[in-house]
Amino acid sequence: MEMTERKQKILEAIIRNYLDTGEPVGSRTISKYEDMNLSSATIRNEMSDLEEMGYILQPHTSSGRIPSDKGYRFYVDRLMADKEKEVSEMHEMVVQKADQLSEVLKQVAKLLATNTNYAAMITTPQIHRNKLKFIQLSKMDENSILAVIVVEGNILKNKIIKVDQELDQDTILKLNLLLNTHLNGLSLEEINLGLITLMKEQAGIHSDVVGSVIDAVADVIKADENLEIYTSGANNIFKYPELSDNAKASEIISAFEEKNQLTELVNDSLSKLNDDGESSEHGIQVYIGSETPVASMKDCSVVTATYELEEGMRGMMSIIGPKRMDYEKVAKTLKTLQDQLDQIYKKT
Repeated sequence: MEMTERKQKILEAIIRNYLDTGEPVGSRTISKYEDMNLSSATIRNEMSDLEEMGYILQPHTSSGRIPSDKGYRFYVDRLMADKEKEVSEMHEMVVQKADQLSEVLKQVAKLLATNTNYAAMITTPQIHRNKLKFIQLSKMDENSILAVIVVEGNILKNKIIKVDQELDQDTILKLNLLLNTHLNGLSLEEINLGLITLMKEQAGIHSDVVGSVIDAVADVIKADENLEIYTSGANNIFKYPELSDNAKASEIISAFEEKNQLTELVNDSLSKLNDDGESSEHGIQVYIGSETPVASMKDCSVVTATYELEEGMRGMMSIIGPKRMDYEKVAKTLKTLQDQLDQIYKKT
């Protein structure tokens, strides 16, 4: 008997429902799925075929069906194949987009500096309160597995996890199923102790692997090690007498070159955003003199603006100049480039 596309959809619906409820699944339940568009009678016939083929079981005469080991195997193999393809395509896309984005941001920094005659900087977008999209575990060798973690914004990270004993392919597939069933769509705050305890109980002797994966997820969502800062126009500082003093100018230019101090400015600016990604001034913030967290810029004014390429992916651009800077022109320039970035990356 052939495993048709309709049978596959019904089998997957049974498994997804059973994973959610732990209760046998009947034809009426499946008929309520919006994408099924089949009568209960048709579904019953297909379920009978699936039972005959060994993919589902009927634990009691009057009850619905539950997946068999063969059914789980079909579901997991299909799920992993689809996700491997998705991860591969996503990785290629991310690499390509990252290269393109890098060039765009460098050009934005130059435009900011040229249009204002001040110094300018822009950061790459960073993960902000992301939710987990998918986890894929795969075997590397007898003592390690690779965890591919994908979060909102299609940010993909790899993490190598050491294991005490070799895991066979069946165990890895079951762990994949367990992790994705419980964690997909959750933010870090939603992965609470009760959920972790439940998952570890279900993982049995492999509970330590679940713990390591959750730690890796937390690291990915919090990570900012890929922060890049592009600067332009640092020499414009010398155009303003109040900043052109050798000691003052060298401190400011040193901050631009080393960039460690600029990270403090980025963190401070992004920390003041609300959940909509805006400050009280619609994404524009102004630091005057000692208000800036960068000590070497205490004689400057710094105007920052955030941009968002995809949900949860935010970066910051900034203009640094004298306190007598043309604030209206600076704010207008930042706003214009914000809008252009939105258009380029079709933010919705």
